[in-house]
Amino acid sequence: MEIDYSNIKVVGFDADDTLWVNETYFRDAELEFAKMLSSFETINKIDQELFKMEMKNLSVYGYGVKGFVLSMVEMAIELSNGAVSNQVISKILNIGKNMINKPVELLEGVEEVLEALSKQYRLIVVTKGDLLDQERKLEKSGLLDYFHHIEVLSDKHENNYQRLLKHLDIAPTEFLMVGNSLKSDVLPLINIKAKAIHVPFHTTWAHEQVSDADKNGKHYQTIHKLTDLLSLLN
Repeated sequence: MEIDYSNIKVVGFDADDTLWVNETYFRDAELEFAKMLSSFETINKIDQELFKMEMKNLSVYGYGVKGFVLSMVEMAIELSNGAVSNQVISKILNIGKNMINKPVELLEGVEEVLEALSKQYRLIVVTKGDLLDQERKLEKSGLLDYFHHIEVLSDKHENNYQRLLKHLDIAPTEFLMVGNSLKSDVLPLINIKAKAIHVPFHTTWAHEQVSDADKNGKHYQTIHKLTDLLSLLN
């Protein structure tokens, strides 16, 4: 069944792995961390245990690099039974600083799409993570002028989106969300009667993966490059 986008007034874009590269840096950091601690456990096991630690800490630290670094530090202490050196802790902190200072690498077609759609729609960014880090990346990206509003959420649940739409003074049927995560950027929107378009990124964090049962009966479109938006919305 074809989806009608004619009623859309506001288009929301996820930031990480929709507008620019992000998850790749986390995977690289995880591997660097695991190699650093490989004298205590296998790399695969360290990776699994780090993910568990991140999940345990998510409600405390939230999303983003800073929470990730704190989880790595805690994991290093646990894996080593407290024997980890100050030098290793310092290297872990440097992993985080290097991630924060990475250049913003825009994904293909991003500026072309934003420039075209900004002439017809109100564009906003809807992302989650550390406020300071996301503001820094937006500033580095050179994309700020395309957006009417920037929203950094603690998480992307249905109630977060409903509050955002109320703030924007639009009905769910007038809002379209575009993002790489089915769990965060698509399914919650479908559940509140808004529209969503899935643009998969080649790497997906395990926490963002969904089952076939989660997707069953949900009506949305998947595109494989952001520029496909232009033919859908024009």
